[in-house]
Amino acid sequence: CAVKAAHVLSEIAKNEEMKKPCIEAGLVPTLIPLLESTDQETLLHAGRAIGRICYDNRGLQEELVKVGVIPSLVRILTDYAESEPLVHVALLALYNLADLDSAKEALSMTKVAEQLVKQLRRAESHERLEIVFEVLQALAENDALKVQLVEAGVPEVLSEILLRLQGSSQAEDTCIVKAASDLIVSLLLGGEHVVFLYSIHTLLPFFNKQPSQAIVLILARHENSQGKDSLNSQFTLNGNCLRMVQLGVIHQLLDLLEKHVQSEDTSVQQAALSALQNLAIPVVSKVQMLEEGVAERIEALLRSESPPVQFKLLGTLRMLADGQAEAAEILGQDPLLLNRLVQWCNESDHSGLCGEANRLLASILHHNRSQEVVKAIQAAQGVKHLVSMTTSEHAAMQNEALNALAIASAIDLETLEESFKESQLVQSLHKLLKDDNTSPEVKYNSMGLLCRLVNSGDLRQEIEKDKIKDTLEQLCSHSNANVVKEAITTLQVLRGET
Repeated sequence: CAVKAAHVLSEIAKNEEMKKPCIEAGLVPTLIPLLESTDQETLLHAGRAIGRICYDNRGLQEELVKVGVIPSLVRILTDYAESEPLVHVALLALYNLADLDSAKEALSMTKVAEQLVKQLRRAESHERLEIVFEVLQALAENDALKVQLVEAGVPEVLSEILLRLQGSSQAEDTCIVKAASDLIVSLLLGGEHVVFLYSIHTLLPFFNKQPSQAIVLILARHENSQGKDSLNSQFTLNGNCLRMVQLGVIHQLLDLLEKHVQSEDTSVQQAALSALQNLAIPVVSKVQMLEEGVAERIEALLRSESPPVQFKLLGTLRMLADGQAEAAEILGQDPLLLNRLVQWCNESDHSGLCGEANRLLASILHHNRSQEVVKAIQAAQGVKHLVSMTTSEHAAMQNEALNALAIASAIDLETLEESFKESQLVQSLHKLLKDDNTSPEVKYNSMGLLCRLVNSGDLRQEIEKDKIKDTLEQLCSHSNANVVKEAITTLQVLRGET
């Protein structure tokens, strides 16, 4: 009797106009207990009836979650995993409920991840894969569920699907590849840094084969935070990055870049450059990448005329140069690169690109130890841009420029002297010291650079003429102890006491 009634209701609920009378008659609460039945036909018709009546009714859906329908749906997936009609009903129900926060919370208390992995492996049709993907995509918005999905092996199964369908020209396969790629990206991104590390670990075996653009995108879309979570897992991250470098992922990425350097669609270029940038974070990876000639290959992409690609290119090169004198010397003695950097420093239409070009110039000077690099940057007319960078609205960029100029001055002040005078560096430093809005760190680094400049007779005269000593004496009573200490030291240097 219950089976027949549920069947009739499921058919009635197909009619949009009949949903409201079903709701008003209180039929949904009557149907819910039937989901505990062990009779498959009862489960099927009750599930269909509830799904059709509650479709697109958020209030009723919230009520379903409250009365405990989620565990019942997971039980159906678990106990009847090979029943196509029941699995379809359960997946549709999860798809309709998964957007609710209450449903996600309830699902996080179940073993739904394991059951969805089973269904991914069993899926033989594109339609079944698509609905499982939809459910997974919704669940991946929840951090707790995201970890469970990764631990259950979802990225690994998705990677197998990608490799199986890679290269297919069929439209349906292309849609599945895109959906699987997007889903892996969703699983890798988010607040839980361990999710990325665990996922990459499961994907490493697949890098022995030619990775699809989807895998490149997965790597590229991961934003590697430099926060506490990242530091706690740094050893693991370093190991994973180095392992991927050793497996040849770097050169596969570069091959992709070179193929697409003239393409109008710059998404692959940007993605691959972001991936390289992430892989170049650990020092061990930088060394390996430099030994394999990565810097030179990346520079070939200077042919690109896309500002977003140029921006990523500069960020990748800056990441490689960070802390690496060898990389700074390679980059700092490339006239093509230096000329393009100076050109980008003048790019007023793209402030981000202009800023990144300045930062790379500063990084090359900062990490370099060679007179030849200082001479090359001076010859390319890059010094004036770094002097301008000292007055940037961003304190971080100001400090990068000040430190770079101080190191360059220690290496070869004679080469830089004329540019410093032409660009009025001394006067710029004085303004920074006088301005109450200048951060203590910028004031400190400005004085450090002044101490280098006094080794030039002409620049010392400018310092004397601009009455910087008076400003330094005022800074001796500054509220910041480091500023006070550096002001005293700088005055001693100017007076010839040290």
